[in-house]
Amino acid sequence: MGVVDGASVGAGSGGFVTEVFDHDGGRQVTVFVPPDPPEAIVFAGDGQVISSWGADLVAAGVRPTMVVAVHRPVDETLRLQEYSPGFDPERFAAHEAFLVRDVRRWTRTRFGVALPAERTAVFGVSAGGEFALAMGLRHPHVFGAVFCASPGAGYQPPAVMPARLPRTYIVAGIQEPFFLENATRWATALRHAGADVVVNERAGSHGDVFWRREFPLMVAWAFGR
Repeated sequence: MGVVDGASVGAGSGGFVTEVFDHDGGRQVTVFVPPDPPEAIVFAGDGQVISSWGADLVAAGVRPTMVVAVHRPVDETLRLQEYSPGFDPERFAAHEAFLVRDVRRWTRTRFGVALPAERTAVFGVSAGGEFALAMGLRHPHVFGAVFCASPGAGYQPPAVMPARLPRTYIVAGIQEPFFLENATRWATALRHAGADVVVNERAGSHGDVFWRREFPLMVAWAFGR
């Protein structure tokens, strides 16, 4: 492993650190480090994009939050296999272990940050939203909150929900009916299982601009300002 980038994003705004891991032939993880000691932490996929949204949290005045984002493969098929458990269970399980075990251990060692589930979330968009839901349901003792934007349909609510469920914030756009339907399905299933769920329908379509606007609202809902 090695740090490849430790550039600041501006005085008082925090900074980024990117590390290359041996996983899958060399996988990068980018961390947004807030200017003040982290009081919350969000793990995510699609790190090439989502890691940069950490700076928005500072501007929004939410509780100091570290964002740890694993980069996605270039190949979209491999991304789907990593993020949705039904396509390639072996690849999904390897990526799950990489995040839950290796990345979390490195975060604790490298930054001295290991927060309880009540201050830890997992976040994803589109297929990554499926991954966030899967991680929340499979590891509620680790991720006390799930932030899910415009989930795909590859991962469906299980017939029997776990006894312990994370708090969940789901958002989808009115102009993306397929993903809005998936979001509504998950919100309904989680509510029926007794989970604490927020679901928002926004004017928006499938894309980073729409999701990025929602990210500070998710963090504020889970962790406060």
